Amino acid sequence: MQKRILLTSFDTWLRDQQSNSSDDLLIEVTKLQVIPHDLTFLRSLPVDVQQASSLVIEKINAIQPDYIICCGMAASRTKLSVELTATSGESVLHTDVDLEKLVAEAVAIDISHDCGKFVCEGLYYCVLDYLKQKQLPARCIFVHVPVLNGENLSGIVADFLLIINNLALSSSC
Repeated sequence: MQKRILLTSFDTWLRDQQSNSSDDLLIEVTKLQVIPHDLTFLRSLPVDVQQASSLVIEKINAIQPDYIICCGMAASRTKLSVELTATSGESVLHTDVDLEKLVAEAVAIDISHDCGKFVCEGLYYCVLDYLKQKQLPARCIFVHVPVLNGENLSGIVADFLLIINNLALSSSC
């Protein structure tokens, strides 16, 4: 049975940005025709925690995904980073996904303990909190995406597809 996976990305937030690498990555995924999963894309979310969270939660309620992969740009990083936690004040929430197992076969993915203090962490925290409060079975991860270029694009897309496939094919991740 196909797993329903919601993938999200952000819009740009600076005037001089041509694009947001999280959205660039999802554009690359939409071009692929070999993914055997039911993917729903919620692209170019506003760079505002409340607005982005509301849109993602609305989409969660509409499609009831098995997994949610939220993506955000991390221009200072050189490879994908999967975030373990999100904080809000003193509260810390952890993903229920076994990240070590999820990325075990990856060429270049980091497990990160620093989701940043920008909109990425706010969205991740809100989604994790919503899933917990509503006791929904969906599981969520957040992936930070470096700036994509000709040298790293194929490797990052391959690692991202590994994440998607490992989530969809393994009930123990």
